[in-house]
Amino acid sequence: MKIFCIGRNYAKHAEELGNSVPTKPLVFMKPPTAALRDNKPFYYPEFSEDLHYEVEVVLKICKNGKHIQPAFADAYFQEIGLGIDFTARDVQARCKEKGHPWEIAKGFDHSAVVGKFLPKEDLVMNDIGFHLKKNSETVQEGNTRDLIFDFNTLICYISKIFTLQKGDYIYTGTPAGVGPVVRGDVLTGFIGTEQMFDCEVK
Repeated sequence: MKIFCIGRNYAKHAEELGNSVPTKPLVFMKPPTAALRDNKPFYYPEFSEDLHYEVEVVLKICKNGKHIQPAFADAYFQEIGLGIDFTARDVQARCKEKGHPWEIAKGFDHSAVVGKFLPKEDLVMNDIGFHLKKNSETVQEGNTRDLIFDFNTLICYISKIFTLQKGDYIYTGTPAGVGPVVRGDVLTGFIGTEQMFDCEVK
């Protein structure tokens, strides 16, 4: 199982971090050990003092594919989920300053929270509203209508470089509103009114 993540896929998020809006998908990966499922708690890593949440719609790939064409991309996922891409922002900043890769800021153990999945037939792909609450207060809100690169575009692009396999995840990008967490925070994610995950930071 592979975890693909897309950076800067909402213009307002790129702006809030002072980054340019990409002209093609910005892809990075997390290892399988990054996945945190079943509403298990997240343990704050000892190597960071500035950990940020980023809520994202997640696609679950349902069959293998390579060089997938646009007309067929929609057949490669049947379920939609929601997750968190945890980022050690201080570690990421230090890596960027030195021109180093920043996987250690993104791919550490349990940095990819993933909740339950819904059948895509129950949702409108270009109008999925989602939000994240921190301690019962809404801190992020997004809608897939604002994606720079939509689901099918991401599937086609990624599959030109990596073989997509059944069970892979694609984290499709985070909207504006990312921010820090501390021990004791509880993060709860929703698609519409449906609760998708509940994660305590310890």
